[in-house]
Amino acid sequence: MNTPRIGFACMYRHPERALSLKELKALEGGYNPRTTTLRWMDSVTLQVAREKLLEIAEHNLAAQIRLLGYVAQLPVGRRMLRLSSDLLPFYSHPKVLEFYRDPALMARLEQLFAAIGDTARQADIRLSFHPGQFCVLGSDRPEVVENSLAEFEYHADMIRMMGFGRQFQDFKCNVHIAGKLGAEGVRKVWPRLSEVARNCITFENDEKTYGVDDCLQLADLAPVVLDIHHCWIHESAYISPDDPRVARIIDSWRGVRPVMHYSQPPESLQALGFTAEQKLEMDDLLKVVNKRDLYLHSDRMWNDWTNAYARQFLDRFDIMFEAKDKNLAVEEFYQRFVLPTGAALRIL
Repeated sequence: MNTPRIGFACMYRHPERALSLKELKALEGGYNPRTTTLRWMDSVTLQVAREKLLEIAEHNLAAQIRLLGYVAQLPVGRRMLRLSSDLLPFYSHPKVLEFYRDPALMARLEQLFAAIGDTARQADIRLSFHPGQFCVLGSDRPEVVENSLAEFEYHADMIRMMGFGRQFQDFKCNVHIAGKLGAEGVRKVWPRLSEVARNCITFENDEKTYGVDDCLQLADLAPVVLDIHHCWIHESAYISPDDPRVARIIDSWRGVRPVMHYSQPPESLQALGFTAEQKLEMDDLLKVVNKRDLYLHSDRMWNDWTNAYARQFLDRFDIMFEAKDKNLAVEEFYQRFVLPTGAALRIL
Protein backbone atom coordinates (compact mmCIF):
# COMPACT_ATOMS: atom_id res chain seq x y z
CA MET A 1 0.00 0.00 0.00
CA ASN A 2 2.35 2.71 -1.24
CA THR A 3 -0.32 5.14 -2.43
CA PRO A 4 -1.33 7.69 0.24
CA ARG A 5 -4.84 6.93 1.49
CA ILE A 6 -7.70 8.96 2.88
CA GLY A 7 -10.75 7.23 4.31
CA PHE A 8 -14.01 7.52 6.22
CA ALA A 9 -15.57 5.87 9.24
CA CYS A 10 -18.30 3.26 9.50
CA MET A 11 -21.27 4.68 7.60
CA TYR A 12 -22.19 5.41 3.99
CA ARG A 13 -23.89 8.68 3.06
CA HIS A 14 -25.80 9.01 -0.20
CA PRO A 15 -24.85 12.16 -2.16
CA GLU A 16 -28.46 13.33 -2.73
CA ARG A 17 -28.98 14.85 0.71
CA ALA A 18 -32.17 16.70 -0.32
CA LEU A 19 -34.08 13.42 -0.42
CA SER A 20 -36.51 12.56 2.38
CA LEU A 21 -35.27 10.64 5.41
CA LYS A 22 -37.27 7.64 4.24
CA GLU A 23 -35.67 7.75 0.79
CA LEU A 24 -32.20 8.16 2.26
CA LYS A 25 -32.74 5.26 4.65
CA ALA A 26 -33.77 3.05 1.74
CA LEU A 27 -30.65 4.01 -0.23
CA GLU A 28 -28.19 3.87 2.67
CA GLY A 29 -29.59 1.05 4.80
CA GLY A 30 -28.03 -1.74 2.79
CA TYR A 31 -24.54 -0.35 3.49
CA ASN A 32 -24.92 0.53 7.15
CA PRO A 33 -25.15 -1.55 10.35
CA ARG A 34 -28.21 -1.92 12.55
CA THR A 35 -28.43 -2.64 16.26
CA THR A 36 -30.92 -3.14 19.08
CA THR A 37 -31.08 -2.52 22.83
CA LEU A 38 -30.73 -4.72 25.88
CA ARG A 39 -34.03 -3.28 27.12
CA TRP A 40 -35.84 -4.60 24.05
CA MET A 41 -34.11 -7.96 24.30
CA ASP A 42 -35.16 -8.25 27.95
CA SER A 43 -38.76 -7.52 26.95
CA VAL A 44 -39.12 -10.52 24.60
CA THR A 45 -38.61 -14.25 24.85
CA LEU A 46 -35.13 -15.72 24.64
CA GLN A 47 -35.90 -17.27 21.27
CA VAL A 48 -37.15 -14.01 19.78
CA ALA A 49 -34.10 -12.16 21.13
CA ARG A 50 -31.74 -14.71 19.58
CA GLU A 51 -33.51 -14.59 16.24
CA LYS A 52 -33.24 -10.80 16.27
CA LEU A 53 -29.54 -10.88 17.09
CA LEU A 54 -28.88 -13.35 14.29
CA GLU A 55 -30.88 -11.24 11.82
CA ILE A 56 -28.93 -8.10 12.80
CA ALA A 57 -25.54 -9.85 12.63
CA GLU A 58 -26.33 -11.28 9.18
CA HIS A 59 -27.47 -7.88 7.94
CA ASN A 60 -24.45 -6.07 9.37
CA LEU A 61 -21.87 -8.38 7.86
CA ALA A 62 -23.60 -8.36 4.49
CA ALA A 63 -23.73 -4.56 4.72
CA GLN A 64 -19.96 -4.44 5.25
CA ILE A 65 -19.44 -6.47 2.09
CA ARG A 66 -21.60 -4.01 0.16
CA LEU A 67 -19.74 -1.07 1.71
CA LEU A 68 -16.41 -2.61 0.75
CA GLY A 69 -17.77 -3.03 -2.76
CA TYR A 70 -18.46 0.70 -2.87
CA VAL A 71 -14.96 1.53 -1.56
CA ALA A 72 -13.36 -0.91 -4.01
CA GLN A 73 -14.71 1.21 -6.90
CA LEU A 74 -13.01 4.35 -5.58
CA PRO A 75 -9.53 5.50 -6.62
CA VAL A 76 -6.77 3.65 -4.77
CA GLY A 77 -6.04 6.79 -2.75
CA ARG A 78 -9.50 6.55 -1.17
CA ARG A 79 -9.54 2.84 -0.34
CA MET A 80 -9.45 3.17 3.42
CA LEU A 81 -12.35 2.32 5.73
CA ARG A 82 -13.07 2.10 9.43
CA LEU A 83 -15.50 -0.73 10.07
CA SER A 84 -18.29 -0.29 12.60
CA SER A 85 -17.77 -1.66 16.11
CA ASP A 86 -21.47 -2.61 16.25
CA LEU A 87 -21.35 -5.53 13.82
CA LEU A 88 -22.16 -8.09 16.55
CA PRO A 89 -24.39 -6.36 19.13
CA PHE A 90 -23.47 -7.00 22.79
CA TYR A 91 -20.82 -9.57 21.87
CA SER A 92 -18.84 -8.86 25.04
CA HIS A 93 -21.89 -8.52 27.33
CA PRO A 94 -22.35 -11.34 29.89
CA LYS A 95 -26.08 -11.63 29.08
CA VAL A 96 -25.34 -12.45 25.43
CA LEU A 97 -22.16 -14.48 25.82
CA GLU A 98 -23.89 -17.86 25.49
CA PHE A 99 -25.55 -16.85 22.20
CA TYR A 100 -22.24 -16.07 20.53
CA ARG A 101 -20.62 -19.26 21.83
CA ASP A 102 -22.97 -21.47 19.82
CA PRO A 103 -20.70 -23.52 17.47
CA ALA A 104 -23.08 -23.35 14.51
CA LEU A 105 -23.43 -19.58 14.84
CA MET A 106 -19.69 -19.06 15.18
CA ALA A 107 -19.08 -21.15 12.06
CA ARG A 108 -21.47 -18.90 10.15
CA LEU A 109 -19.89 -15.72 11.50
CA GLU A 110 -16.40 -16.96 10.64
CA GLN A 111 -17.56 -17.59 7.08
CA LEU A 112 -18.99 -14.07 6.74
CA PHE A 113 -16.02 -12.34 8.35
CA ALA A 114 -13.62 -14.33 6.14
CA ALA A 115 -15.48 -12.95 3.12
CA ILE A 116 -15.03 -9.40 4.45
CA GLY A 117 -11.30 -9.95 4.90
CA ASP A 118 -10.90 -11.54 1.48
CA THR A 119 -12.81 -8.69 -0.19
CA ALA A 120 -10.66 -6.06 1.52
CA ARG A 121 -7.39 -7.78 0.61
CA GLN A 122 -8.40 -8.32 -3.02
CA ALA A 123 -9.39 -4.67 -3.41
CA ASP A 124 -6.38 -3.38 -1.40
CA ILE A 125 -8.57 -1.57 1.16
CA ARG A 126 -6.92 -0.52 4.42
CA LEU A 127 -9.23 -1.42 7.33
CA SER A 128 -9.49 -0.40 10.96
CA PHE A 129 -11.68 -0.45 14.07
CA HIS A 130 -12.08 2.13 16.83
CA PRO A 131 -13.67 0.75 20.03
CA GLY A 132 -15.79 3.31 21.87
CA GLN A 133 -14.93 5.58 24.77
CA PHE A 134 -16.06 2.96 27.31
CA CYS A 135 -12.97 0.88 26.39
CA VAL A 136 -10.75 2.22 29.20
CA LEU A 137 -7.69 0.04 29.61
CA GLY A 138 -6.07 2.52 32.01
CA SER A 139 -8.90 2.61 34.53
CA ASP A 140 -8.22 2.31 38.26
CA ARG A 141 -11.44 0.27 38.63
CA PRO A 142 -10.88 -3.48 38.11
CA GLU A 143 -14.38 -4.10 36.76
CA VAL A 144 -13.91 -1.40 34.12
CA VAL A 145 -10.59 -2.92 33.10
CA GLU A 146 -12.19 -6.37 32.76
CA ASN A 147 -15.03 -5.02 30.63
CA SER A 148 -12.56 -3.04 28.52
CA LEU A 149 -10.37 -6.08 27.91
CA ALA A 150 -13.45 -8.07 26.88
CA GLU A 151 -14.54 -5.30 24.52
CA PHE A 152 -11.12 -5.04 22.92
CA GLU A 153 -10.90 -8.80 22.52
CA TYR A 154 -14.30 -8.70 20.81
CA HIS A 155 -12.66 -6.52 18.16
CA ALA A 156 -9.66 -8.87 18.11
CA ASP A 157 -12.01 -11.81 17.45
CA MET A 158 -13.53 -9.99 14.46
CA ILE A 159 -10.05 -9.12 13.19
CA ARG A 160 -8.92 -12.74 13.56
CA MET A 161 -11.99 -14.05 11.72
CA MET A 162 -11.21 -11.66 8.86
CA GLY A 163 -7.75 -13.19 8.58
CA PHE A 164 -5.86 -10.25 10.05
CA GLY A 165 -3.91 -9.80 13.27
CA ARG A 166 -1.29 -12.27 12.12
CA GLN A 167 1.50 -9.70 11.98
CA PHE A 168 2.26 -6.24 13.30
CA GLN A 169 -0.26 -3.68 12.04
CA ASP A 170 -1.84 -5.64 9.24
CA PHE A 171 -4.99 -4.15 10.78
CA LYS A 172 -5.40 -1.06 13.00
CA CYS A 173 -7.57 -1.13 16.12
CA ASN A 174 -7.38 2.24 17.82
CA VAL A 175 -8.07 3.33 21.40
CA HIS A 176 -7.44 6.34 23.59
CA ILE A 177 -5.28 5.83 26.67
CA ALA A 178 -8.06 6.98 29.05
CA GLY A 179 -8.56 6.17 32.72
CA LYS A 180 -7.05 7.49 35.93
CA LEU A 181 -3.95 5.28 35.64
CA GLY A 182 -3.23 6.40 32.07
CA ALA A 183 -0.21 4.96 30.28
CA GLU A 184 0.95 3.19 33.45
CA GLY A 185 -2.36 1.33 33.68
CA VAL A 186 -2.26 0.37 30.00
CA ARG A 187 1.26 -0.98 30.39
CA LYS A 188 0.12 -3.05 33.38
CA VAL A 189 -2.67 -4.80 31.43
CA TRP A 190 -0.67 -5.14 28.21
CA PRO A 191 0.40 -8.78 28.86
CA ARG A 192 -3.25 -9.75 29.23
CA LEU A 193 -4.10 -8.75 25.66
CA SER A 194 -4.10 -11.53 23.07
CA GLU A 195 -1.41 -11.66 20.40
CA VAL A 196 -3.94 -10.52 17.78
CA ALA A 197 -4.87 -7.55 19.96
CA ARG A 198 -1.24 -6.60 20.55
CA ASN A 199 -0.52 -6.82 16.82
CA CYS A 200 -3.34 -4.39 16.00
CA ILE A 201 -3.70 -1.91 18.86
CA THR A 202 -2.78 1.76 18.42
CA PHE A 203 -2.97 4.65 20.89
CA GLU A 204 -4.47 8.00 19.92
CA ASN A 205 -4.05 11.33 21.69
CA ASP A 206 -7.20 12.95 23.04
CA GLU A 207 -8.24 16.56 23.47
CA LYS A 208 -8.60 16.65 27.26
CA THR A 209 -6.22 14.46 29.27
CA TYR A 210 -3.73 12.32 27.41
CA GLY A 211 -1.99 14.14 24.59
CA VAL A 212 0.70 13.25 22.08
CA ASP A 213 3.45 13.14 24.71
CA ASP A 214 1.46 10.65 26.80
CA CYS A 215 0.91 8.38 23.80
CA LEU A 216 4.61 8.47 22.98
CA GLN A 217 5.25 6.94 26.41
CA LEU A 218 3.71 3.76 24.97
CA ALA A 219 5.45 3.87 21.59
CA ASP A 220 7.59 0.88 22.56
CA LEU A 221 4.39 -1.18 22.83
CA ALA A 222 2.27 0.07 19.94
CA PRO A 223 2.05 2.77 17.26
CA VAL A 224 0.78 6.25 18.01
CA VAL A 225 -2.12 7.64 15.98
CA LEU A 226 -1.79 11.41 15.67
CA ASP A 227 -5.14 13.18 15.82
CA ILE A 228 -4.37 16.73 14.70
CA HIS A 229 -7.75 18.09 15.80
CA HIS A 230 -7.37 16.69 19.32
CA CYS A 231 -3.79 17.94 19.43
CA TRP A 232 -4.88 21.44 18.41
CA ILE A 233 -7.42 21.55 21.23
CA HIS A 234 -5.13 19.97 23.83
CA GLU A 235 -2.14 22.21 23.09
CA SER A 236 -4.06 25.29 21.80
CA ALA A 237 -1.81 25.22 18.74
CA TYR A 238 -1.39 23.27 15.51
CA ILE A 239 1.36 20.70 15.67
CA SER A 240 3.89 21.43 12.95
CA PRO A 241 4.50 18.72 10.34
CA ASP A 242 8.17 19.21 11.22
CA ASP A 243 7.68 18.84 14.97
CA PRO A 244 10.24 16.28 16.26
CA ARG A 245 7.38 14.35 17.85
CA VAL A 246 5.94 13.66 14.40
CA ALA A 247 9.13 11.79 13.49
CA ARG A 248 8.82 9.77 16.72
CA ILE A 249 5.21 8.94 15.87
CA ILE A 250 6.27 7.70 12.45
CA ASP A 251 9.02 5.59 14.04
CA SER A 252 6.45 3.97 16.34
CA TRP A 253 4.89 2.33 13.27
CA ARG A 254 8.11 0.37 12.62
CA GLY A 255 8.06 0.67 8.86
CA VAL A 256 4.27 0.46 8.38
CA ARG A 257 2.72 3.60 6.86
CA PRO A 258 1.31 5.63 9.78
CA VAL A 259 -2.31 6.66 10.14
CA MET A 260 -3.52 9.97 11.52
CA HIS A 261 -7.02 11.22 12.29
CA TYR A 262 -8.48 14.47 11.00
CA SER A 263 -11.57 16.45 11.92
CA GLN A 264 -12.67 20.07 12.20
CA PRO A 265 -14.87 21.99 14.65
CA PRO A 266 -18.50 22.55 13.58
CA GLU A 267 -19.60 24.77 10.69
CA SER A 268 -21.54 26.87 13.22
CA LEU A 269 -18.33 28.85 13.74
CA GLN A 270 -19.04 30.52 10.40
CA ALA A 271 -22.11 32.20 11.88
CA LEU A 272 -19.76 33.74 14.47
CA GLY A 273 -17.59 35.32 11.78
CA PHE A 274 -14.93 32.67 11.21
CA THR A 275 -14.37 32.12 7.50
CA ALA A 276 -13.27 29.14 5.44
CA GLU A 277 -10.06 30.90 4.46
CA GLN A 278 -8.76 31.89 7.88
CA LYS A 279 -6.62 30.02 10.38
CA LEU A 280 -8.69 29.10 13.43
CA GLU A 281 -6.73 30.57 16.31
CA MET A 282 -7.64 29.21 19.73
CA ASP A 283 -7.42 32.57 21.54
CA ASP A 284 -9.89 34.13 19.11
CA LEU A 285 -12.28 31.20 19.30
CA LEU A 286 -12.38 31.10 23.10
CA LYS A 287 -13.62 34.68 23.18
CA VAL A 288 -16.94 33.53 21.71
CA VAL A 289 -17.25 29.76 22.37
CA ASN A 290 -16.55 27.28 25.13
CA LYS A 291 -13.59 25.02 24.47
CA ARG A 292 -15.86 21.98 24.74
CA ASP A 293 -17.81 23.27 21.73
CA LEU A 294 -14.68 22.67 19.66
CA TYR A 295 -14.67 18.96 20.51
CA LEU A 296 -17.61 18.41 18.15
CA HIS A 297 -17.01 17.32 14.58
CA SER A 298 -18.13 19.17 11.48
CA ASP A 299 -20.33 17.76 8.72
CA ARG A 300 -17.80 18.55 5.98
CA MET A 301 -14.25 19.86 5.96
CA TRP A 302 -15.36 23.48 5.67
CA ASN A 303 -12.21 25.33 6.75
CA ASP A 304 -9.76 25.43 3.87
CA TRP A 305 -6.83 26.71 5.90
CA THR A 306 -7.04 23.58 8.02
CA ASN A 307 -7.49 21.43 4.91
CA ALA A 308 -4.28 22.77 3.41
CA TYR A 309 -2.55 22.23 6.76
CA ALA A 310 -3.73 18.60 6.98
CA ARG A 311 -2.70 18.02 3.36
CA GLN A 312 0.93 18.59 4.39
CA PHE A 313 0.90 15.30 6.33
CA LEU A 314 -0.31 13.15 3.43
CA ASP A 315 3.18 12.50 2.10
CA ARG A 316 3.93 10.47 5.25
CA PHE A 317 0.52 9.52 6.72
CA ASP A 318 -2.72 7.93 5.63
CA ILE A 319 -5.58 10.08 6.94
CA MET A 320 -8.82 8.86 8.50
CA PHE A 321 -11.49 11.55 8.29
CA GLU A 322 -13.89 11.90 11.21
CA ALA A 323 -16.64 14.03 9.68
CA LYS A 324 -20.38 13.50 10.06
CA ASP A 325 -20.94 13.33 6.31
CA LYS A 326 -18.45 10.45 6.06
CA ASN A 327 -17.63 9.53 2.45
CA LEU A 328 -19.06 12.81 1.12
CA ALA A 329 -16.62 14.87 3.18
CA VAL A 330 -13.72 12.74 1.95
CA GLU A 331 -14.86 13.04 -1.66
CA GLU A 332 -14.85 16.85 -1.45
CA PHE A 333 -11.40 16.92 0.12
CA TYR A 334 -10.06 14.48 -2.46
CA GLN A 335 -11.36 16.53 -5.39
CA ARG A 336 -10.04 19.82 -4.04
CA PHE A 337 -6.93 18.98 -2.08
CA VAL A 338 -5.52 15.72 -3.42
CA LEU A 339 -6.03 15.71 -7.16
CA PRO A 340 -3.23 17.66 -8.90
CA THR A 341 -5.60 20.23 -10.40
CA GLY A 342 -7.20 21.00 -7.03
CA ALA A 343 -6.22 23.20 -4.14
CA ALA A 344 -3.47 20.77 -3.10
CA LEU A 345 -1.00 23.12 -4.77
CA ARG A 346 -1.89 25.98 -2.48
CA ILE A 347 0.72 26.99 0.06
CA LEU A 348 -0.01 28.04 3.64
